[in-house]
Amino acid sequence: MKPQLTEKRALNLAVAKELAAAAEAEAARNKFTMVIAIVDDGGNLIYLEKMDDTQIGSIKVAQAKAHSAIAFKRPSKVFQEAVAAGNVHVMGLPGAVAVEGGVPLAVDGKIIGAIGVSGGTSQQDGVVAAAAVDALAKIVAA
Repeated sequence: MKPQLTEKRALNLAVAKELAAAAEAEAARNKFTMVIAIVDDGGNLIYLEKMDDTQIGSIKVAQAKAHSAIAFKRPSKVFQEAVAAGNVHVMGLPGAVAVEGGVPLAVDGKIIGAIGVSGGTSQQDGVVAAAAVDALAKIVAA
């Protein structure tokens, strides 16, 4: 049998902007200021948004959370919970960020990218990231 290329869905700029808009709307509703980073399935930055008055340190943190989520195919919250449970060895994993706010983005069970959010508490970052995950399901269904 001749080898075949696989087909995959890919995140693009238009969808990344919609995801960021959903995350920004959730942040604004809660009066949070955030940095929102969207990366593709290779961890490459597609879109970054810094809301007014967000601390500049959150720019790199949001990107690191997104990269952690795509690299390990799991939310960064998993690492935060592991550290809280005493499994500090996860801190030594290259690129693992042990703070909530990084979440993989999946369509039909396949990871197509990730979002990283930073600017508030880890729980606030997670709430804003979740809004983008919810928006992706609606975008794909449309």
